[in-house]
Order: sequence, then C-alpha cells, then structure tokens
Amino acid sequence: MSPQQMAPSVRRVAIIGGARIPFARADGPYATASSQQMLTAALDGLVERYGLQGPGTVGEFVAGAVLKHSRDFNLARETVLGSTLHPRTPAYDIQQACGTGLQAVIAAANKIALGQTESAVAGGADTASDAPLGVNDTLRRILLETRRAKSAGARLKALAKVRPSHLVPDIPRNAEPRTGLSMGEHAAVTARAWNIGRAAQDELAAASHQRLAAAYERGFFQDLVVPFRGLARDQNLRPGSTVEKLASLKPVFGLGRPDPTMTPGNSTPLTDGAATVLLASEEWARERGLTPLAYLTAYETAAVDFVDGDVAGGEDGLLMAPAYAVPHMLERAGLDLADFELIEIHEAFASQVLATLAAWEKRGLGTVDRDRLNVAGSSLATGHPFAATGARIVATLAKLLAERDAPARGLISVCAAGGQGVTAILEQA
Repeated sequence: MSPQQMAPSVRRVAIIGGARIPFARADGPYATASSQQMLTAALDGLVERYGLQGPGTVGEFVAGAVLKHSRDFNLARETVLGSTLHPRTPAYDIQQACGTGLQAVIAAANKIALGQTESAVAGGADTASDAPLGVNDTLRRILLETRRAKSAGARLKALAKVRPSHLVPDIPRNAEPRTGLSMGEHAAVTARAWNIGRAAQDELAAASHQRLAAAYERGFFQDLVVPFRGLARDQNLRPGSTVEKLASLKPVFGLGRPDPTMTPGNSTPLTDGAATVLLASEEWARERGLTPLAYLTAYETAAVDFVDGDVAGGEDGLLMAPAYAVPHMLERAGLDLADFELIEIHEAFASQVLATLAAWEKRGLGTVDRDRLNVAGSSLATGHPFAATGARIVATLAKLLAERDAPARGLISVCAAGGQGVTAILEQA
C-alpha cells in the first residue's frame, strides 16, 4: 500500500451547538463554585439539549482551566464523572492560557477530521474567585526536608526553621513571570506604541455592552446559555453603557506614563464561568437529525517575543500574536479579511482589539468594517473566564453564521498570555 493510500482522508468538522453558564464577576454569585462545578453545569446543559446521555454517544471530552488547583489535575475526566454524560466517555485536559477553550476545540476537531472519533465536546472553565493559593516556597522546602528526615530529631530540626513570614501563602499574580508586568501593563505599552486613544477604546467597549444586551433581548442566547446559581445573563453586562459614562472612569493601567487610557470600563474584569461546544462529523449529525450551525475549516497559532523583541514598537506586544497568526492562516486558506462577513476578536482590552486591527491593516489585510466585528458583543461585556472564552466565541459565531441567509465565513482571533495567539475560520453550514 502506498503512503498516499494509507493517509486518512480529512473530513469536515461540524459545530452542532454550544452551552455555557452566564459569566459572573469574581467574588460574586459563583464565589464558592469550583471550576469543576461550573464546567459540569455547562456540560450538563449541552448533554440535555442534544440528548448525549447514551454510552458511546460522545467520543471524548477535552477541556481545561488556567487557574488550576492541584485537585483539578484531571479536571475534564472528573467533570465527565460528575455530569450526565456517560461515565465511559474518555476525557483529557489542555491548557494554553486564554487560548485554552479554542485549543480544546481544535484538538477535538483534529480527531474528528482524521476519522479517529465521530463526535466530541470541547470547552473550558475558570474561576478567579476560587484561585489556588500556594504554600510559601520556603515553607514548602522545609516541609519536604522534614518529610525526608530519617529521625524525629532531624524532623524537629527542620521544622525549627519555620518563621511567621513563611506562613503567608503565595497568591497567584496576574503578571508575566519573565517581565513582572501584568497583562494590563503590557497592553498599555502596546496601546501607546500603536497610538490607541481613550475615546476609541471607550467606543468599542460601549458597543460591546450594547450589542450583547441586544442579543439577549432578541433571544439569541436562549439555546446557548443555561442558568446557574441564580444568574440567567452575564453579570458584567451593562446595557446602558455609553461612551460618556465610560469617559468618567479613571485609568488603572499605564499610570507611569502621561495620558494613560486604559480603565476598568475598557478592560475585561476578573470573571468566573464555563463554556462547552459540541463538534461532530457530518455523518454523526445526520444520523441524529442534527443540523450543523457551521464548519470549522482552518486554524493557526502563533507567538511573539514579548521579552526581547520589538515591544516598544508594538510588533511584539504581549497580546499581538494574532497579528501574525491571522495573515498566515489567511494565506494558507487563500482568503483576505474582505472574505469574512463576521469577525470575532476576543476583547481582553479594547486597546488590544484596536491594536490588532491596526496591525492587520499594516500587514496589508485591509480594514475591518465595525458592523462585522463582535456583532453580539464580546469579552468586555460578557467577562472573560480565561479557559472558557474560546468555547464561548466558537458557539456564538457558529450560531451567528447559521442565522445568515447567504453563505458566510467568520474569523476568530484570541490573544493569550505568554505572547501567544490562537485563530480559526468558521464557515456557514
């Protein structure tokens, strides 16, 4: 048999639907909910909606979290065991910072495309409220030394090294280990490099809230969002947001330079939540009488050197990897931005979205009509539970494409910590 005959044929991957819980601000309604509990609620909503309870119905479940307790080392599998999905469904974890949800979708899609499974659920969850607290590293080393000690005297000698300061826990920091700067501070550097002004950021933020509110009002999320702990809508949503109201907020990032522009209103808040997506082969969907919303047809990842690269010039800003991933993906697909009716850019910060648009234009991809951008709102309005955002965007965009009368394409762009970016293309079914 020739290598060509042995190579598997690549199948189209259908997006059937999604389910997520409403996203909540940290230390709010979900303050006592774990990532596993939230992810289980989202998964149960998907299972009920599409009748996925039977053995073998779903080939596998892939999901992850960014802020992860040691108890969540097997988060995806434990979620399956606590859900209404059949307990014989295999599962595994994946993590790529804010790109986790989209990478989970891609991982599941690859197996479907190669015929290794017929269906899969992908997703993610995160809780900023229940962030893991680490043992002080000095105390950890002392405790390990105590455990290794061969006698009671040696154990007491090791424990005698403990000081009150060692009892202070290590709290997770929203900072890059190699720079010590928070994501917001990195974004402020990029905003300055690309000359992104305050008014433009507030305009984009206001539009995100207004569009999300309009989508809820027309019932768009009725089959995408399942209530959880008293919430039926995203808690961060402010339907009355306007540029004028946002202009009254004081900047919180980039304060060390003149005229800082980034505020709590044009930056995403710390958020709790979970989201899932059902993917399948066309045959699997047809056998069950399910109509795909869209197809996942291409994806690309990229990374920038935000440590030693051109950070001050904006080319290697922490959140600028999609500026490189998208051109590569479009070149492979033979497309440009004008070929997309809908574009979804994860709104980590309004300034980051605007810098990405400027970078695409600089690279010759053209300009993006704002009427095509985040038409049902995005992270500035919904909030951003890190690992859940990619799955939220995939399900939202797939349904938006399914609503259109004519064939259409959608572009997804997600920036991530560590100077990474994950992007994808969806096409109407």
